[in-house]
Amino acid sequence: MLLGCIGDDFTGSSDLANTLAKQGMRVTQYSGVPGAPAAPDVEAGVVALKSRTIAPEEAVAQSLAALEWLQAQGCRQFLFKYCSTFDSTPEGNIGPVAAALAERLDAWDVIVCPVFPATGRTLFEGHLFVNGKLLSESGMQDHPLTPMTDPDIRRWLARQTEMPVGHVSMAAVRKGSAAISEAFAAERAAGRRLIVTDAIADEDLMEIGTAAAGLPLITGGSGIAMGLPENFRREGLLAGGGYDWQGSDGPCVVLSGSCSVATRGQVAYHKARHPALQITVDAVIAGTTTAPGVADWLLAQDGLPLAYATAEPAVVRAAQEKYGRERAASAIEDLFAEVTRLVVARGATRIIAAGGETSGAVVEALDLDALAIGPEIAPGAPALAAGPLRLTLKSGNFGDEAFFETAAKVLEGA
Repeated sequence: MLLGCIGDDFTGSSDLANTLAKQGMRVTQYSGVPGAPAAPDVEAGVVALKSRTIAPEEAVAQSLAALEWLQAQGCRQFLFKYCSTFDSTPEGNIGPVAAALAERLDAWDVIVCPVFPATGRTLFEGHLFVNGKLLSESGMQDHPLTPMTDPDIRRWLARQTEMPVGHVSMAAVRKGSAAISEAFAAERAAGRRLIVTDAIADEDLMEIGTAAAGLPLITGGSGIAMGLPENFRREGLLAGGGYDWQGSDGPCVVLSGSCSVATRGQVAYHKARHPALQITVDAVIAGTTTAPGVADWLLAQDGLPLAYATAEPAVVRAAQEKYGRERAASAIEDLFAEVTRLVVARGATRIIAAGGETSGAVVEALDLDALAIGPEIAPGAPALAAGPLRLTLKSGNFGDEAFFETAAKVLEGA
């Protein structure tokens, strides 16, 4: 294994795995820290954690455990993957995890770059934009778990860690990899270790990737990985070749827990055309909506059935105020986990999950150790395979309005 990656949720990890596979690496995504060594032909390993919204100290502990396993596989370089909208709170978890990994690896010039141009995420003068809007005006300010109210990533990161934060501007990035490396050196000389790095296009990410050759630790969205495989290729270390994808024509169900703007649009589009069942926190906690009931409903439908807890931000906030944030979230996640177990036990072979927490619940419910990376369904959302199962784990913000229909066809092998 050459590149060892740690993802803070399951959807982001599959997004990263997809990016690396497209750039020619042999990639396997793991569900949690594996208990055995990786297969010898794996060139990039992605350890998917569910650490984005847990307590910072626990996120650090899990991430360091993942790092230790990846080090044991012989990795030459490490990447900490988080969301391209920098989903976090003023306390963490991006800053504490990045700092802990940097300390463990004695790493400087630690790139911080959540950029993903294919989905409209760009960084200019340290400020993160989503489709041309400042992060704090993009809809992410209403996220129920990680409301992003400040688009200045330098300032947000500095609230999360005492490790000094630096910045490499767009002006330096546009001069190419040599200028980027010089800018890193200047930040290091000034004692700044976490370096927020501007980028607005794929070409910028490729230059940053070239400058990252030999750096122990890189952090960012999946876009930052675009230029890394070429560094290994130049050394003659990549064998090439990917997973031979085959679809499944078994029953398919869609589970949506994300409340992002994009997913709300996808749910609205889908329920106008396919069977759809709304799930509310009130009904789950009251016991009137149960996992067996939802599973029965899904498997009784024709077409492409959807069970969704997706709702407007005000509805989510009301449930959190009524039951507490953790109880409201776990009620939906636990329901989706049990629904997943039941529908798979009864023959479903295709699962489409929308949202990081929902995707984590699905993967953990099925006790999937490793996922092979298949074709891309949409930027950041690949098809995945685990034995007879075909899945996609979609970040809430990704995909067009017809994503669920497209995903079902790709998972089928069409």
